[in-house]
Amino acid sequence: MHIRNFLLFFLLIPLLTVSAQYTEELNSNRPGASQGAFSVGKKVLQFETGLSFGKEKHSLLDTETSAFAWDYSARYGFWREELEVSIIGEFQSNNYSYLQFDPVEERRVSTFRSNTIGAKYLIYDPYRKMELEGPNLYSWKANFKMQWRDLIPAISVYAGANIDFTENAIDKLTNPYSASVDGTSISPKFVLATQNNWVGGFVFVTNIIVDRITTDEPMYSYVLTLTHTPTDWFSVFVENQGIKSDFYADQLLRGGAAVLVTEDFQVDASLMVNFKDTPSRFYVRVGASYRFDMHDTDEYIEEKGKAGRKNKKEKKGKKKREKKRKDGVEGDDGGDGNGDGGLYSN
Repeated sequence: MHIRNFLLFFLLIPLLTVSAQYTEELNSNRPGASQGAFSVGKKVLQFETGLSFGKEKHSLLDTETSAFAWDYSARYGFWREELEVSIIGEFQSNNYSYLQFDPVEERRVSTFRSNTIGAKYLIYDPYRKMELEGPNLYSWKANFKMQWRDLIPAISVYAGANIDFTENAIDKLTNPYSASVDGTSISPKFVLATQNNWVGGFVFVTNIIVDRITTDEPMYSYVLTLTHTPTDWFSVFVENQGIKSDFYADQLLRGGAAVLVTEDFQVDASLMVNFKDTPSRFYVRVGASYRFDMHDTDEYIEEKGKAGRKNKKEKKGKKKREKKRKDGVEGDDGGDGNGDGGLYSN
C-alpha cells in the first residue's frame, strides 16, 4: 500500500452492525467492494445492485472515457447457517474519446466486466462463543470497552468461477476489461474474508483475493473496509483496495453511506477515486439491497470440538428430561396414566 493511501485511510477513520449469520435487519456487502465474513442466513434470498457513473483520463494514450456500469449480486443461504451461494457480476459501457486525432475519434464498448458464481463458508466465528458466555454481570466497563479478544476476527473462505465473455457482441471488439483470450473462458477466484465487530458500532472487514490464476495474467488484490453505524438505520464507510496484475494495477479509495429504509431494504451512495493518471478514475455510485426473508427459526452455529460435543449432549439430555416431565404431567390426571383421563380403557 502506498504511504499516501495508508495515511488517507486512517485519517478518514474518525468519519466512519453486523452480527453473526442471520440478523433481524438486512446485512449487505454494499456499498463497498468487499465481502463480509458472514452469510445472509439460512433461507434468505438477497439482491444487491447499483449504478455507477464515471470519468477516466489516460495521460499516455491521451484518451478520455465516460463510463456507465451496472453491478449486481444475488445471495442465498441454505443447508447451514455458515453457507451462502452467490452470483456476482458487472456490466459496463465505456465511451472512449481519442484526443490525439483531429477530429476526435469516438468508440463505444459495452460488455460484461465480470460474472462470478461461487460459495462462501464461515469456518470460524469467535462471536458465537462470546454470546454463549454472556455479558459480564459485574462490570459494565468490561462489556463496553475494547479487549484483546476483539482483535480475533470471524473467518470465511470463498471459491468461485469467473465466466468471462471476451468478445463484444455489438462491434466484435475484444473485451477491454478482461485479460483472457478471445472467446468465453472460465477461471477460478478465491477470497479469504475476515470480519471484526467492535464496540461502538464499528466493523472492520478484510479480503485477500486471488483471481484468474489459471490465465496468463492472474490478479492479486486486497480490500480493507471500515464501517461505522452511529444509529440503527444509518452507516458510513471508508475503503481501500489494492490491485496487482500485469493487465491492471491500481490503488482505489472509496467512501460513502447507507440508509436502512426498512429491515429488508437499504439504499446507498458512494464515491471512488484513484491516485494515478494511467488512467485517473472518478466514479459516483448509487444502489440498493433487498432481501426476501424466509428464515423461519433462530438457528445457532454449533460449537466445534470437545466443547461443542459437551454442549450438544447437555441439550439432548435437557430435551429428554423435559419430555419425561411433560409425559408425567399429561398422565397424572386421575386416569390410567396413558393421558386419556381414564375415559377409555382397553
